[in-house]
Amino acid sequence: KIKDKKAQTPESHAVDGMALAATEFIRFGLVPKIGYDLHTWIGSVTITSAPFRTITRPEYFRRALHFDKADKGGKRKRKGGTITPFDVRCGDRVMATKFGETLMGWVGGYTQTAKSKNISVYDHNWKRLGQYAPSKVRLIERSNKLCVA
Repeated sequence: KIKDKKAQTPESHAVDGMALAATEFIRFGLVPKIGYDLHTWIGSVTITSAPFRTITRPEYFRRALHFDKADKGGKRKRKGGTITPFDVRCGDRVMATKFGETLMGWVGGYTQTAKSKNISVYDHNWKRLGQYAPSKVRLIERSNKLCVA
């Protein structure tokens, strides 16, 4: 077990889960013996290897009105939002291609201006991998509000 909970390794997270799961299979109990009683652990647990997955919630970027002054007429620039006009939503798992390099990630936002239309793709730590043209982004799986890497 290690103390750094930010480390995405089994040593930092899985130990607690294994200890909790083990309590279902063992218990501290009484074993009667001739002449005396013995208190000991009853049951057994065998640790085997298993895949380790990191599960996070998508960190959507919400509209922050206090950062932006309204234009004349009270209109504000678009900021954030979970629905995109490009058939993908924030949190959807996608495959994106740019310069012949293909990667998988999650949609975190988009830009749509007169000059450009892009979808922002993020990894499971919610760090941006890049901005991609909608034609280069393919939906793999709709959002279930979890990012499993």
